[in-house]
Amino acid sequence: MKSVFYKDLKIYNSLSGKKEIFVPINKKNVGIYVCGPTVYNNAHLGNCRTFISFDIIHRYISHLGYKVRYVRNLTDVGHLENDDDGEDKISKKARIEKLEPMEIVQKYTLDFHTIMEKFNTIPPNIEPTATGHILEQIDSISKIIESGYAYEKNGSIYFDVIKFNKVNKYGKLSGRKIEDMMNSSRDLDGTSDKKNPQDFALWKKAENNHIMYWNSPWGKGFPGWHLECTSMSKKYLGDFFDIHGGGMDLKFPHHDCEIAQSEAIDNQSLAKFWMHTNMLTLNGKKMSKSIDNFILPNEIFTGKNNFLSKDFSPNVVKFFMYQAHYRNVLDLSNNALLASEKGLNKLVDGFNLIPNLDSNNKKSDFDIDNWISNCYSRMNDDFNTPMLMAEIFECVKFINNVNIGSKNLNKKDKEKIQKTFEIFLFEILGLINEKDSNSGKSSDLIELLIKIRNQARVNKNFELSDQIRNDLLKLGIQLNDEKNESSYKMI
Repeated sequence: MKSVFYKDLKIYNSLSGKKEIFVPINKKNVGIYVCGPTVYNNAHLGNCRTFISFDIIHRYISHLGYKVRYVRNLTDVGHLENDDDGEDKISKKARIEKLEPMEIVQKYTLDFHTIMEKFNTIPPNIEPTATGHILEQIDSISKIIESGYAYEKNGSIYFDVIKFNKVNKYGKLSGRKIEDMMNSSRDLDGTSDKKNPQDFALWKKAENNHIMYWNSPWGKGFPGWHLECTSMSKKYLGDFFDIHGGGMDLKFPHHDCEIAQSEAIDNQSLAKFWMHTNMLTLNGKKMSKSIDNFILPNEIFTGKNNFLSKDFSPNVVKFFMYQAHYRNVLDLSNNALLASEKGLNKLVDGFNLIPNLDSNNKKSDFDIDNWISNCYSRMNDDFNTPMLMAEIFECVKFINNVNIGSKNLNKKDKEKIQKTFEIFLFEILGLINEKDSNSGKSSDLIELLIKIRNQARVNKNFELSDQIRNDLLKLGIQLNDEKNESSYKMI
């Protein structure tokens, strides 16, 4: 293991409702499955929060020394407007845009990948699609039928929730009682083939006007939305793996159905840890396309949205998301983005000061080892990024004090600070030092101004000399004059 801190990691398990010490099933290997997007439209920022959160989880567990297999699917068939009934979301979009369904899938998959790349997230090791795993889903259905928990009706296959619940508890993840469940996937016209309204589709018969269908032992049809993740996660991670994640809205019915399907197949609850990210709200309201209260990432990057005062980089938006724990609701507003931009600039400026800090001291006025331990403790506490940020800003405060000469730093601790910042800011949080690419040019420009000023001093042009010094000071650059030359430092 790379780190001595790996034994201290605790993760909140939605299944148990408490934090538990993370012990991988297979020692050094960790399997993570995250429910990915249904690629029928542009992903809004609320969707992105889930994938950015799991990017940090992926990065941190990898940093601790584990070999991670990260699987995130793409839903390209079977996600109906009402989960079990109505029109397929991709087919509907294809009809509206007058394209083939797979053209829609390709278009919005590319858009999703582009956005994730802008946010500097690490791609999953495997990104399976529902249409690419029809055979696996048919096999899963056959096993569920053999277990006695599924039935056929008019060419469709349904999961018998009532029968399953008599032996196993259905809804154990969401905590819902079966008698209170009103399954959003039931038919709205009262013509359902289901025995019970709580039952959900494993396979749907394709009507004559349905353009996405496959052959099966039960006739032409297509798989149910809940089935794909159960089948694909088992294929790539095994019957029981470490972490299954997704947005809070997937707890019921999607993840409850996944667990039921898995237990019907092989008596396994699929994953040891179930993790869920909370909502991103917009101006205090739920972010949702259905109520026309959402914002697309590119609208933020370009400033093309009515409530924005300017454009904000992906780096700033990503940093904004770290201000709240992944399990807490986070509200997006123009002021919140402005504050995040200011905070990120302060943090990056502090990091960029480190190489130029005076470290010719015997002792440091800051307990670096304790600070490093605290940084790991924050991340080990269920990936607590807000508290990690607080620790990093505490060190930035010390860095600024060293820069102005009010605190001491030795060489060994300077190296530790530099390395720890690089680990947490860039390796784990996946931020980009946007100022670093311009730092060389900035230094050259400052040196050029100093050269012009020195010549002005020689020519006794003190008005120009003072103006350059004062203007640089306003930009946070302090000049120190000596006999024949000047040096500078950032303040």
